[in-house]
Amino acid sequence: MQDIETLKNENMNLADKIYIFDTTLRDGEQTPGVALTVDEKIQIATKLNNLGVDKIEVGFPASSKGEIESAKQITSLGLNSTLVGLARSLRKDLDAIIDSDLEYVHTFIGTSPLHRDYKLKMSREEIVDTAVDAIEYAKDHGLTVEFSAEDATRTERDFLFEVFNQAVSAGADFIDVPDTVGILTPILTHELITDLKDNFTTPISVHFHNDFGLATANTLTAIECGANQAHVTVNGLGERTGNCSLEELVMTLKSAYGIDLGLDTTRLYSLSTLVGRLTGVKMPVNKPIVGDNAFAHESGIHVHGILNNASTYEPMSPEMVGHSRRIVLGKHTGANALKAKLKEYHIDLDEEQFCKVFDDIKSLGDSGKCVTDDDLIAIAITELSSARETPIVLKGLGLSSGNGVSPTATVRLEIDGVEKEKAATGVGPVDAALNAIRELIQDDIDVELEEYNLEAITGGTDALAEVFVISSDSEGNKSTGRSTNQDIVMASIIAVLDSINKLLLIKNSNLNKL
Repeated sequence: MQDIETLKNENMNLADKIYIFDTTLRDGEQTPGVALTVDEKIQIATKLNNLGVDKIEVGFPASSKGEIESAKQITSLGLNSTLVGLARSLRKDLDAIIDSDLEYVHTFIGTSPLHRDYKLKMSREEIVDTAVDAIEYAKDHGLTVEFSAEDATRTERDFLFEVFNQAVSAGADFIDVPDTVGILTPILTHELITDLKDNFTTPISVHFHNDFGLATANTLTAIECGANQAHVTVNGLGERTGNCSLEELVMTLKSAYGIDLGLDTTRLYSLSTLVGRLTGVKMPVNKPIVGDNAFAHESGIHVHGILNNASTYEPMSPEMVGHSRRIVLGKHTGANALKAKLKEYHIDLDEEQFCKVFDDIKSLGDSGKCVTDDDLIAIAITELSSARETPIVLKGLGLSSGNGVSPTATVRLEIDGVEKEKAATGVGPVDAALNAIRELIQDDIDVELEEYNLEAITGGTDALAEVFVISSDSEGNKSTGRSTNQDIVMASIIAVLDSINKLLLIKNSNLNKL
């Protein structure tokens, strides 16, 4: 197999300089349901600048006064990245760019038959004249101009080249190829960009959409063929299914192609997290580079390899992008993964105890549960303390409700050998019982019920009820509890007491998670 250097030399026509043009604040904000405030745009722009991207498209100033104001504020920050504004090929749009204190405009006009006939209702000649007028007007006002032929990939080749020729003659500094509806494939990209490079010396930019999941692949192909600049967005945000993903493109170029763009890639994960939080668009766990599972391992075979040499099952280290590695426990967990996790939390088990915890983890995984670190700690500490008596034991329960009286529960517990009883009310019998338990144990531990899930396992009025809870204490420890019973109240109480007993065992073992 040929190495990447040989392939680059023989099959690639790489530009001397590849520019990263980020459009998260413009095309990314056009993601359905996303709207960013000025302060939020400033936060993202600052992080993009610190990452080291070459250009940041800050918005579409002609669309609103707020867009002009946000562009002005971002411009006033004195960032190192070149700031860009979008404009239609209209003088009023270009005036908005000038009013925003921007010095670089990305101007566009539709060129495909669909755009000419149904959106713009303009002839070929009118399209060319309008584009040329806009570029000349922008250059007359001292702007750097990037010209996009919108829907370029559905434009007749002869007309596309004519438009680009006229744009270059008018002074365009970059010509941009938008794959507006994401219909390109790598082989078609190769043909188009190669043809453009053979005919133009003006730098070529590409703006590819992800409708068929090919935006990153097509952008990489364009770069292989000599494209000088790639439009990208953080997390691949954008219209419909989004744009080429910044983090995917940058890390593929760096790790697979050996091309270092001079970006501080250790900032990628924090940037992705910020954009996800501000836009409300959460990334799938399997999102490359920045997803929660990007560096997560469960399979015993994989974990064994990772613990010996991470490169066995990772194409790059999580530290390269500011992420972290996770060893996940579940049905595929191997002994090495469990030992590594126990060592992480300084839990020492003998062989018999280890086997019991290992079996419990496998059993939970087989039941469809994702085993968290908190589950592991609770299971391990419970096993370590198995020789001890359960700190809290349910000794009695009484319920009453009706006639306009709030439901009341009387609970009797044995706590460290001493029986205590308490009555409490609630919005329902389960709530009343849990309130009584909380009052009975308050001198021993402060507990909050973080999650309560109830599911009927079988049908009918006598259905078995399975209750799963997650409780936490004031030290931040968490534990799970589970119970199955025909009586919903009893199932709830047993599950809660199960989780509380685990928390007490953790507390008494003086285990502190590091």
